[in-house]
Amino acid sequence: MPIDLFMTQLSPTMTEGKIARWLKKEGDTLESGEILAEVETDKATMEMEVVDEGVLHKILSPAGATVPVGSVIAVIAEEGEEVAADYAPAAGDAAPAAEEAQATAVEEAPAPVAEIVAAPVAPAPVARKGRIKASPLARRLAKQKGINLAAIAGTGPNGRITRSDVEKAVRRGINIGGATAAVVAPPARPLPAGPLPYHEDEFERVENSMMRKAIARRLSESKQQVPHFYLSVDVSMDRLMDLRAQLNEAADGAFKLSVNDFVIKAVAKALVDVPAANASWTDRDTLLHKHAHISVAVAIDGGLITPVIRFAEQKGISDISAEVKELATRARAGELQPEEYSGGTFSISNLGMYGVKQFAAIVNPPEGAILAVGGTDERAVVENGAVVVRKMMTLTLSCDHRVVDGAVGAEFLAALKKHIERPAGTLI
Repeated sequence: MPIDLFMTQLSPTMTEGKIARWLKKEGDTLESGEILAEVETDKATMEMEVVDEGVLHKILSPAGATVPVGSVIAVIAEEGEEVAADYAPAAGDAAPAAEEAQATAVEEAPAPVAEIVAAPVAPAPVARKGRIKASPLARRLAKQKGINLAAIAGTGPNGRITRSDVEKAVRRGINIGGATAAVVAPPARPLPAGPLPYHEDEFERVENSMMRKAIARRLSESKQQVPHFYLSVDVSMDRLMDLRAQLNEAADGAFKLSVNDFVIKAVAKALVDVPAANASWTDRDTLLHKHAHISVAVAIDGGLITPVIRFAEQKGISDISAEVKELATRARAGELQPEEYSGGTFSISNLGMYGVKQFAAIVNPPEGAILAVGGTDERAVVENGAVVVRKMMTLTLSCDHRVVDGAVGAEFLAALKKHIERPAGTLI
């Protein structure tokens, strides 16, 4: 019997994938463990391995097609099996051919701006009985949101509930875990479409990658849904720079510590001092994290990704330094696995190496805060009535006010300032 091959969820936030290329063609024999295709997700281009052995009977989604998670992308048959000419996949639809998704003309018809009205509460669907098939990510998210999985129709293989299904249920206002459904906020007013004020010969079209679209979507949602507030503090870097130079010299090439390595360790220690800053918001609960899992922003071709330094409060600076370098190298090569860039509790974005003095970053939900790190420069500082020159750095903390209050953010920055200005303590 033919086997339908589905677009699987290759990253925790993936809702659709783009077939970058097929490494097998129709008629090829497939063996378990072989690489069948490369799929561009919202985070990276990832390899799809063969699970079911057989023959690649038909490719339904060609290279270049963007396919929702749970859709059938190919059909696998057993060796020597005759597949009926009218065979149709059991679930999901094939994605449209890549050429059907070409860029639209420069002049587009204006889209009507919908009147904003309160969105009605979605009716609660009838809960189904029996064993519920759901991915671990879907179960975890449903538990956080207080949603009964029995009320959700799965779009994954064999009706399996995916994270995408749960997120759609949340947006529709389904909340079967309680007596009533959640109220859905009205959609944001869309920007009106119209003719672009440029001639075709004045620009080059660059197709938005899955990663670029995901960044745009997530950051737009963050600015629209997360109530941001910002706190800044100036810290003296003289002692830290001296200690860094001494340690690097003593290492004799065994390692080379960066300023960011010290900042990561100082942030981890400050989160231990002020655990209320190491928190995440969900509609049902505030999550107070027991460990500092630090997401570090890394610029890569086409966007950025945030590999996670787990249990940073338990690691030495040289270990953190080695891990950051290794993760950044593999991130730029597109080799990170989903578990290596998900599950962070606090983010750091450092643009100091570009000469940026200070900036404010956007909170990366569900994390409750992100630290923007500026560059180190010499400034005139008044100490005990005298003007002295110090190496200074400006740190800006962006907070989700739903979970981090102003006093908590200020307390965290005070603790962070202490650890940076007394860097020897970070070595303990």
